[in-house]
Amino acid sequence: MPRITLPDGSVKEFEAPVSAYQVAESIGSRLAQSAVGAKVNGELSDLSTVLDSDCELAIVTEKTRDGEPDPDALMMVRHSCAHVMAEAIQRVVPGAQLVYGPPLETGFYYDIAFPEDRPLREGDFEAIEKEMKAITKEDRPFTRYEQDPPEAMRKLQNEHNKYKIDNAIRALQASAKGSAEKHTLTATRIDFDNDRKPNAQVNVEFAPDVKLSFYATGEPGKDWEDLCRGPHVPSTGRIGAFKIMSLASSYWHGDENSDRLTRVYGTAFFKNKDLNAHLTQLEEARKRDHRVLGKQLQLFHIDETVGSGLILWTPRGSIIRNELQDWIGGELRKRGYSDVFCPHIGKLELYKTSGHFPYYAESQFVPVMERAFLERLSDEGCSCSDLSNMMAAGEVEGYLLKPMNCPHHIKIYDSQPRSYRDLPVRLSEFGTVYRWEQSGELSGMTRVRCFTVDDAHLFCREDQIKDEVRGCLDLVKIAFTTLGLNDFRVRVGLRDPDSDKYVGDSEVWDKAEAACREAAAALGSKVSEEPGEAAFYGPKIDFIVKDVLGREWQLGTVQVDYNLPKRFDLWYTGADNEKHRPVMIHRAPFGSMERFIGVLIEHFAGAFPTWLAPEQVRVLPISEKSADYAKRVHDELHEAGVRVTIDDGNERVQAKIRHGAELKIPYLLVVGPRDAESGSVSVRAFGIDKDLGAMPLPEFVEGIVEEIGSKGASSVRGGFEMAGAAS
Repeated sequence: MPRITLPDGSVKEFEAPVSAYQVAESIGSRLAQSAVGAKVNGELSDLSTVLDSDCELAIVTEKTRDGEPDPDALMMVRHSCAHVMAEAIQRVVPGAQLVYGPPLETGFYYDIAFPEDRPLREGDFEAIEKEMKAITKEDRPFTRYEQDPPEAMRKLQNEHNKYKIDNAIRALQASAKGSAEKHTLTATRIDFDNDRKPNAQVNVEFAPDVKLSFYATGEPGKDWEDLCRGPHVPSTGRIGAFKIMSLASSYWHGDENSDRLTRVYGTAFFKNKDLNAHLTQLEEARKRDHRVLGKQLQLFHIDETVGSGLILWTPRGSIIRNELQDWIGGELRKRGYSDVFCPHIGKLELYKTSGHFPYYAESQFVPVMERAFLERLSDEGCSCSDLSNMMAAGEVEGYLLKPMNCPHHIKIYDSQPRSYRDLPVRLSEFGTVYRWEQSGELSGMTRVRCFTVDDAHLFCREDQIKDEVRGCLDLVKIAFTTLGLNDFRVRVGLRDPDSDKYVGDSEVWDKAEAACREAAAALGSKVSEEPGEAAFYGPKIDFIVKDVLGREWQLGTVQVDYNLPKRFDLWYTGADNEKHRPVMIHRAPFGSMERFIGVLIEHFAGAFPTWLAPEQVRVLPISEKSADYAKRVHDELHEAGVRVTIDDGNERVQAKIRHGAELKIPYLLVVGPRDAESGSVSVRAFGIDKDLGAMPLPEFVEGIVEEIGSKGASSVRGGFEMAGAAS
C-alpha cells in the first residue's frame, strides 16, 4: 500500500502499486491530460513508472505553476524527439548506425555513423523532417521494457551495432562499481579505429540487480526501438514542433583517434509558437554573436599562431576593458580596497597547499619543471609514463601558471603581523589566470584559456562576515545595474554532502553557508540554493544574469572561505592578545573580464553606452573646405575628454555616415560651411535613422560630457532631447 507524498505535502494512499499516470488521474483529469512525465523522489521518470513503495511524487507538465516552460518537460520532449529523428534518419539513410542522442538545454543531438558511400547532407533535412512528421502524427507510445544483461547483450549482438554493444558494456561496468556482489557475462566487443581487435571477447562484471532498458516507439519487437535509459513523453504525438538545425563532426567518446561520426543537431518544443520564438531568438543571437561583432568592430583578435583561447585585445577593445577597470577600480577605492599586483606564475608548493594541485591538474596548464629536477629524473632513467604518474600524484617540483589569484593574495596578507584593528584587509587585483580548457569547449571570449578576473580577497574577523559579504553583493549589484543587466537571479552554491571534493570541517561549512544564505536573502532578489555548486574550499553566491535574448550567464561571484586561512595557517592578534584565525571572502563583480565583455557585446549588440564606446564621436567634414572647422570641433571635444576622430577621407558624406554606423559609433557630427559660420554641428545618433538637426557646438560638448559622466546604461543615445529616439 504505497503512500505517495505530493509537492504540497498532501499524501495519497493506494491499496496496490500504481503508475505515476494513475496518481495524476486520481488528482484530476486535467492534470492527467497535461502530464508528460513525473519526478519520483526527485528523479525524472516516465508516467508509466510503477510506484510500489512510499515515495515523493511530482507530476511534470509543459508549464510550471508560474506559466513558464518547465525545463524537465522540455528535456523529455527533446529526448523523445531525438528518437523520432533517429528513426526517420534510418528510413532516409538505410545502414546508418546509431551511437547516442542526449537532450541539451536548447535541443538535442544524435551521433550517428553513416555508410561511407552515403553520408548525411543538409539537403536530406527536408526528407527527414517529413518522416518525423509522419511518426509524430501516428502518435505511437514510447514503451519502456527491461531485460537481464545476458538477454540484452544477445539482442544487441544480433543487431551488430558495435556502438550500442559498447554503450551497454560501459553501463554494466559502471553498475559494478561499489557493488559488493558482482555477476559476469562474456560479450563480443567489436572494436574501433583506435584499437582494432575484431570480435574481442571481454568479461563484463555487473551488479546483480541491474537491467538494461530499451524504448520502443510503439510495440516492442514490432516497431522501431533503441537502447536507452529514458525518460520519455507518453507518445510521439506530444512532440508538437521540431526542426533539424545543423550537422557537425564528432568522434566516438571524443577520441580523435577513434571512429569519426556525424552529429545531427535538432530542437523540439510542445508548441509551434515556442519553436518560432526560439528560431527568432537564434537569428537575433546570430546577429549579436560577439565573435562576429568583435571582428566587425575591431575589438579583439584570436590568432592560431598565438594559441587557441588566448585573446589579443586590440586598441578599440582595450578601451572598453580599461573603462570598466577604471570605473570598478574607483568603486573599490571608495570602499577601502587596496590594489596589489602578483606574478603570473608560482611554485607548485603554493598550489599544493591551497589544494589546486594536483587535484585540479586536468584543468591547468602542465607545470613548468625546474631544470635541475628534470636532469635528476633523466639521470635516474625516469620514463615519460613515470613522469606522468608523478605529476598525477603531485610529486613533481617546479612552477605553475597561476590558475587562481587567491594563494598570492594570501601570501601578501601573511607578509606582516595583523591585528584585529587592521581587519578587514581588502586586497584587489585585476589578475590574469590560466586554465587548460579542452579545445572543443573554447568559444570566443566566453570560454578561454587565459583570462583576467576583477579579483579581490577580504580577510576579516568572524563578526565582520555579514557586513563584508553584504558589501560585496552590493558592489556586484551596482556593477550590473549600471550596465543595464537588471534581469538576474542569485544562486547560493552549497556543498554536496555525498561528495568528497570539499575540504574542511562540517562545522565551518555550516557557518559559511549560513552567512551566504543570510546575505543573499538581504538582497531582495530571487534566490535559489544548489547543492554541489560550492567551490572546493567554501560556499559561494553567484549572480546569474539573463541577457536581452533570455540566455543566462554566470558572472559575478562572492565566496565565504574558512578553509584556505587554515591551510595557510593565517592569524591575527585579537583584542584578547591571543591568536585568531581570519575568515576569507573571495569576490569578483564581473568575474572573467573576457567573458563579461563578450556578454556585453551581445547584450548591447555592439552598440555600447557612450561612456564605454571605443569611439564616442566621429566628425565628418562634407568637403576639404570644412577641414579646418572639423579640426576645431575635434579639438574641443578632445579637450573635454571625449574620444573623437575625424574622417577626412575623399568619400561622399553618405559613405562616411555608413562607415560610422557599421562601427556603431554613438555620435556622428556632420559639418559643412554653414555649420562653421554658425558654430554648430549636425548630429546623427546611432540607433536613430535620421539627421537630428543642427546644435550649437558648446551645447553638444556639454551634453555628451554629461552623458559620459552619468554612466548611462542605454545603448541608445540618451544625453540630449532628441525627437524620434528608438528604444
